[in-house]
Amino acid sequence: MTPEPYTVTLEKFAYGGEAMGRLEDGRAVFVPYALPGERVRIRLAVEKRGYARAELLEVLDASPERIQPKCPHFRTCGGCHYQHMPYDAQLRAKEGILRDQLTRIGKIENPPVKPVVPSPQAWNYRNHIQFHLTEDGKLGFARAGVGLSPSPGIVPVTECHLPEAALDALWPQLEFDPGTNLTRVSLRLGADDDLMLVLASDDPQTPEMTLEAGISVVHLTGGDAVVMAGDDHLVMQVGGRSFRVSAGSFFQVNTAMAGKMVTHLLESLPLTPRSVLLDVYCGVGLFSAFLAPRIGRVVGVESSPSASDDFVVNLDEFDNVELYQAAAGDVLPALDMKPDVILVDPPRAGLDRRVLDAILALKPGTLAYVSCDPSTLARDAARLIKGGYQLKQVTPFDLFPQTYHIESVSLFAI
Repeated sequence: MTPEPYTVTLEKFAYGGEAMGRLEDGRAVFVPYALPGERVRIRLAVEKRGYARAELLEVLDASPERIQPKCPHFRTCGGCHYQHMPYDAQLRAKEGILRDQLTRIGKIENPPVKPVVPSPQAWNYRNHIQFHLTEDGKLGFARAGVGLSPSPGIVPVTECHLPEAALDALWPQLEFDPGTNLTRVSLRLGADDDLMLVLASDDPQTPEMTLEAGISVVHLTGGDAVVMAGDDHLVMQVGGRSFRVSAGSFFQVNTAMAGKMVTHLLESLPLTPRSVLLDVYCGVGLFSAFLAPRIGRVVGVESSPSASDDFVVNLDEFDNVELYQAAAGDVLPALDMKPDVILVDPPRAGLDRRVLDAILALKPGTLAYVSCDPSTLARDAARLIKGGYQLKQVTPFDLFPQTYHIESVSLFAI
């Protein structure tokens, strides 16, 4: 039986690419692809005791800020969430959402949120794009949806406006046979438009395919990287520095914005030639490489073997840098040191409780928290404030235009 439609007026943005309104019974309802102020017709998809999620059926009264999306796959493909609003409105929405999360979840009154640092490119900014395959071998993305039709699955796509130009020119040419045993197909772009195709699967058998000349191709399986053509890494350039980034290593997908975050940290952190810095979740060394020349000692912590190998190569010139290759929750409680600054760049889940407790025990004068999820940032900020820290400033960086994702750098001090 099809659920009955409702008509609601939406009040504000919510984190996750949705706008929030109220049902007649007072429950909050979250509607994707809608804007505050709009009167919309919806169908409930997920119902809980205190809230519901809904499918947008029709916009009855449109916001003056609503625009025509650029991509025909918008609302079907789950990759973008904000194509129906101008870029400056996206920035205002993200700043408001970040404030709201810090206030509601973190219980921080008037959080010190700075204006969002915009991306120089609102389109074609990604140096890394990751696809899934449909059953007949077509490239696609996860289908959008909140529990109603269309059913979850992979949407084949014919265009995407997020990857950089060199990637955008290549990906439509890729062809795969039906039933190919690949979990992901990724394309990465390095300096000088060097290209890498990364094929991920659970099957150790290297897939057969016709390889494009001049492209590195790597098969990732079970933690191993098998080079099928070219090199096992790319070289990325940020702020005039080169970074080796292996096929299995994480790197920020918006190169220009990675540089802006580096500059912000260099300008904001209290660094002296005697400072000791602990860089947790340090990855390939993006931040450490710029901080090491200015301070006395850098200690990196990274669990990924490939990223750790890259870190060693990228910071080989420095004698004041060391690295622990292990989980942060195992390393930090056992450290016998007194860092002046701790820099953390955790995954979306935020800080493991063991990591957060260890930070409070190490008690650095300054903590820089690079976050990709405002809800877990807000949760961790509340714990840090309870542990004696003050939140001095939060600067959002728009690494992901057209999407709901919000990157930020927060500075805490004792």
